[in-house]
Formats: sequence, C-alpha cells, structure tokens
Amino acid sequence: MTVIEVEHLVKRFGGFTAVEDISFGVPAGQVAAVLGPNGAGKTTTIEILEGFLAPSGGTVRVLGADPRRGDRAWRARIGLVLQSTSLDMQLTVVEAVSLYAGLFPRPMTAADVIEMIGLGPDAVTRIGALSGGQRRRVDLALGIIGRPEILFLDEPTTGLDPEARRELWAVIQSLVADGTTVLLTTHYIEEAQHLADRVIVLADGRVVADATPGQLRARGGTPVIRYRVPADVPGGGLPPRLAHYVDFARGELMLPSADLTADLGELVGWARRSGADLTGLEVAPPSLEDAYLSLTAEPADSAKAHSHD
Repeated sequence: MTVIEVEHLVKRFGGFTAVEDISFGVPAGQVAAVLGPNGAGKTTTIEILEGFLAPSGGTVRVLGADPRRGDRAWRARIGLVLQSTSLDMQLTVVEAVSLYAGLFPRPMTAADVIEMIGLGPDAVTRIGALSGGQRRRVDLALGIIGRPEILFLDEPTTGLDPEARRELWAVIQSLVADGTTVLLTTHYIEEAQHLADRVIVLADGRVVADATPGQLRARGGTPVIRYRVPADVPGGGLPPRLAHYVDFARGELMLPSADLTADLGELVGWARRSGADLTGLEVAPPSLEDAYLSLTAEPADSAKAHSHD
C-alpha cells in the first residue's frame, strides 16, 4: 500500500518556483531519503506533506488524505521531527514527553520512549540544561511518542556526534521494524546509505533520481579499481599512468576507470611481468556520495547564469 503519494507537485513563492513537477510514492514500511543541495526543494516538499504549506499545483496524499485537510485523528497517525523546535526550556525531559503523550490516543509510555532515545539518566533534567545533541533526542522522542504510522524526519541527526547519530539510527530502524514508514531529509550521505531503502534526489526543485542506494551507485559515475600495492613494489615498478593513482602513504591504488577492460588489462599485464599478487583487487561502483555529487553537479553555464541572479 502506498501511504505517501505525490503527483506533479509544484510550489511557488511569488515568482520563484521552489518545487517543479515532482512525483513519487512511498509504500508502507519503507524508509525513503530525500537528498539534495540547499535550495533543492527538500524542506518545502516535506512541509507540504506535513500540511504546513499548500501546494501551488499538483496533488499530495498522506495516508489517503490531503494534509491540509487532515483532522485530529489523521494527525495522530503522523510523527514530525522538524529541523528546529521551540520547547519550554523549564520543562524536564519527562515532563515534556508526558505532555506530548497526552495529545495522542494510544501513546507509548514516557519512560519507554526516554529509555529508547538514551536519555534515561537525564529524564528529570530541564531541557534548557541539555546539550544540543540531547535536545535533538528529545525532538525525536516527541515525534515518536504517539506511535506514528508515518514519521517525517527533517535533518534528524544534525548536531549529533557520530556515536549518538548511530544510536538514533538504531532507534529509527527499530521503529521501521515495527512497521513505521519513514521519510527523511538529510545532508549526511552515510545516513541515507545506512537507513534508506530508497533515495530520491532533488536538484533545482526537480527529481533527478529515484532509486535504491545500490542502483544510484551503479549509475552515478565511473567504477573504481582498488588494489593494495604490495609493500615490496617500489613506486617506479608500476606503469607511470597507474602509479599516478597510488596513495603511497596508504599503499593503495584507486583508479576511476572509464575503460575497465583496458585498465584491468594494463594492471594484469604488469602483475604478470613483475610477479605481483593481485589478491584483494576490487572493482566497485562509485560511492553513494560520488553518485550524489554527479547527479547534483551544476553545469558550468548554469552556474554562471546563477552568479548573476
């Protein structure tokens, strides 16, 4: 069942078009990540789906309803973690979570949610005394307290250190395992790689890719040949063109290859002549970050045009 439907969505602010003819759907139980550079239309799209903004054209349906007309029962089925929130700094963590729990018909207990987000020891600490990362955990707690069927996450791990970020990823994955659908925006490519079943890439208000992380990597650029160069092979022992792509501090060849047959043939030929062992040789698609950058790179002519805006 498709729980988020976007068809030919357009959003204009005066003469500026922030979102132009976007279409996609998200099935129940899926994690979909929306990526794109600043100004690509990510937050605008999310805010329309959450019901905060009205579209200028096209249609959106969330759990079968127009978000702008969703009633209280519909809103109880949605969880929101916005980029920023305005919480009462005098409330303790447990007071804030308990207050929000009262807004939903079948909430989780405040104690369970606080433990889930890793703030058990700080349950009675005032929000104003928490670090930025801890406050972000409280934001997540308020978003999930009502057992949402769909959870919207707008830059959910901003301000968290790597360890805390991974802890929140585990929370999100546990929610998905219980059937929650997640739509998230993020600037962390690793986050999309780790969490998302599917990645929707926006650029200039349009969808430029909609695929799994693996599919995006496969189509996002030239493959890379990786080879750990044996320690007893001096730099001069490699053909000059290959040696150019060796990081000798790490002892690793990383060659972006537009012609795998020719490049592998040259490497294999060198190995035969020199007696080098090619164990560990890898040919892999570009990273998700490489693919993302190739999809969102601004053409030179376009960049020049924007520089005069």
